Amino acid sequence: MKILVVGAGATGGYFGALLARAGQDVTFLVRPARAAALRERGLRVVGRDEEWSITPRLVTADALDTPYDLVLFSVKSTGLDRAIEDVAPAVGPDTAVVPLLNGLAHMDALTARFGASAVLGGVAKVVTTLDDNGDIRRLAPLAHVTLGEQDGTASARAAKIRAVLEEAGIASPEPAHALTAMWHKWVFITTFGAVTSLMRGTVGDVYDTPDGPALGPALLDEAAAVAAAAGHPVPEAERAATLAVVSAPGSPMVPSLYRDLSAGRPTEVEHLFGDLTARARALGVPTPLLDLATLHLRVHQRRVTAGAE
Repeated sequence: MKILVVGAGATGGYFGALLARAGQDVTFLVRPARAAALRERGLRVVGRDEEWSITPRLVTADALDTPYDLVLFSVKSTGLDRAIEDVAPAVGPDTAVVPLLNGLAHMDALTARFGASAVLGGVAKVVTTLDDNGDIRRLAPLAHVTLGEQDGTASARAAKIRAVLEEAGIASPEPAHALTAMWHKWVFITTFGAVTSLMRGTVGDVYDTPDGPALGPALLDEAAAVAAAAGHPVPEAERAATLAVVSAPGSPMVPSLYRDLSAGRPTEVEHLFGDLTARARALGVPTPLLDLATLHLRVHQRRVTAGAE
């Protein structure tokens, strides 16, 4: 299978590296600066008592001129529009596009550009980050990709992609419905992101204060209510799993959103929070805590933007 990974960051880089190491034909679409760094150092995975690297096959947008069988779309939502135009030459009539972004707004953009038949639903669960060397640092053992057709039907192409992922050591169970899985991940990531970004601390920092234990469940209730109103109720088992992450005494856990916030970088506030709260209003679901988190992140975003200008 001829695979193009759009982006070689903490998520796409990790899954792409696993696929390449397993012998798949993998190319990474990257910006010139990232390409230069990867040519010099290689694509390296470190952490959790492992260290390995590949020599990645790279392409920049100006040299992309042939269709691929599979496009794994793994970019920040802030770079989504440009990435869609960059990758267009790689999407032919038989290409499957699998996005690994959080939220749902990107599905509308990808479908509008490439058509609903080309775009599958996708959810990535992995705990990685780029360190100061540009290496992918693995922070937890999780490596999981869920994907399927947008309409929830079983398909041979989705099954083939899942088999390729499994052969590379990436767990890829068949979901009951891919879009429902995306909603459930969205509920998790906004709950996790709101707990830490609102309080500017780790999960443990928040939970270990006198009133802290109530925040995670309250945020989860709001996010889950939006999902339920949209037709994707969160099962009790998934609610319990989310609470286990956001309500853990002493936990050092923070999401990538919080790391971006703390470092003064742009965040995906509109893609993750702005879109969710807008859908909540359209569905008549009150979300006062999520609205507050959105406001907090928007203030940060304005400061970052003003600084850049």
